[in-house]
Amino acid sequence: MSLAHLDPGTTGGLLLAALRRHPDRIAFADAGERLTYRAAWDRLGRFQAVLLAAGAGRGQGAAVLTSNRAASYLASAAATLAGLRTTALHPLGALEDHASVLEDAEISLLIVDVPAHLTRGGELAARFPDLTVITVGPADYGADILAGAEAVGARAPRDLASADDTAILSYTGGTTGRPKGALRRHREMVAMTAAVLAGFEFPEEIRFLAVSPISHVVGTKVLPTLIRGGTFHMLPAFDPEAVLARIQADRITATLLVPTMIYVLLDHPALAETDLSALELLLYGASPMSTSRLAEGLERLGPVFSQLYGQTEAYPLTVLPRRAHDPARPDRLASCGLAVPGVTIALLDDDDQPIETGALGEICVRAPHCMTRYWKRPDETAAALSGGWLHTGDVAKADDEGYLTIMDRKKDMIVSGGFNVYPREVEDVLACDPAVAIVAVVGAPDEKWGEAVTAIVVARPGRHIDEAALRARVRDEKGPVMTPKRIDVVDALPLTPLGKPDKKALRARYWAGRERRVG
Repeated sequence: MSLAHLDPGTTGGLLLAALRRHPDRIAFADAGERLTYRAAWDRLGRFQAVLLAAGAGRGQGAAVLTSNRAASYLASAAATLAGLRTTALHPLGALEDHASVLEDAEISLLIVDVPAHLTRGGELAARFPDLTVITVGPADYGADILAGAEAVGARAPRDLASADDTAILSYTGGTTGRPKGALRRHREMVAMTAAVLAGFEFPEEIRFLAVSPISHVVGTKVLPTLIRGGTFHMLPAFDPEAVLARIQADRITATLLVPTMIYVLLDHPALAETDLSALELLLYGASPMSTSRLAEGLERLGPVFSQLYGQTEAYPLTVLPRRAHDPARPDRLASCGLAVPGVTIALLDDDDQPIETGALGEICVRAPHCMTRYWKRPDETAAALSGGWLHTGDVAKADDEGYLTIMDRKKDMIVSGGFNVYPREVEDVLACDPAVAIVAVVGAPDEKWGEAVTAIVVARPGRHIDEAALRARVRDEKGPVMTPKRIDVVDALPLTPLGKPDKKALRARYWAGRERRVG
């Protein structure tokens, strides 16, 4: 393996250096194969040769529709090594959402994982006939990169990108409006990898399990795992029995789950019979977690929990380490922690002025891994980066030790009777009720109050929701303004493709045909 063409200032350079360092270890383990570092290196070289022969060139845009398997990751990595900027299409996204991203991002190359996305890939190929389509597996459209890799023979992978080339164009989730493309160069992505390695408490031996799409936050753990010489395990989707079985069978030491997944595992009968003794780190984030359920998790799984916080425009930003997870400190369990190394955080008011300790302010950050800009959105870029800070849109408070507690998104704030209500405060109280499995709070239209605090609640199995008791609980702890005017008991909450409660969909149920103004 040659070190020629390797630039450590790029993500491709980091990947090649990691693969060269541990040739005989297992790099990837998915449902279909186990791949050594040496085999991954070889496949990268072959994949890159196929892409270059297909006309892929530095600076072009590549969209990737992947599943959780090694071949998909390596096909995307090969595009990065070839100097292309990559954009992940959400594996559960709608056709129109995918088409919109392809158009907005000016995509010229589409990589489709087959058979997971055979149909959608065909729909996109037909809709965009000028696209170069590369399939990971045989299909009746495009060119199969696996077959091409066999034909080209062994090739050494080459890093054709530079630190200032665009590496990633990632689209925001769109839960509060039309998705925006956040652009980051290789230097930002390298800094992000360094922040993850410095800020997270990875075990000495990393056997990481991915159960949510690697196209999103869990994918940011691939490179750190490989740099540390670990194995990146993948399941195609979240299935509680499969997750528990894989943790036990492969002695998984680290994983990342969203809170709704953790709730399902805690309620699953197989949990008590599963050997989880190897698990040292359970990262969680993406949405707020109930402090009562987190305390339950600590009791049943031990001190393995660590919360992460960030967003598409900048990740990671904070971490709540394992040692800070003290069940006797529910205020600390509600915190998202302290800034990771290299991140400067300020809580600012609407005039970009610092607020007093304990007061509410918007989380604003400076970090070497923040996005460069929004793609083709100069006005929104200027607003997001005004004053030299990235404005996250998240409202938080800080205690005397600097621990941050996020109250909510600014756009999720409810204005009821002229008072501001942050749903997170109400949700935290309701989630402590032993009958509540999961809850979301939104503002619903109300002629008297403008917006009425509305709780949508899912009961735990075999439990009954006492609406009067829930209202009394909130009134006693938070006062009448935050007390829900309405409580709706449902079988399940709508979730985003990443497993977060979908506040946008919930609000739409109440605001259909009406305009909601955010104060």
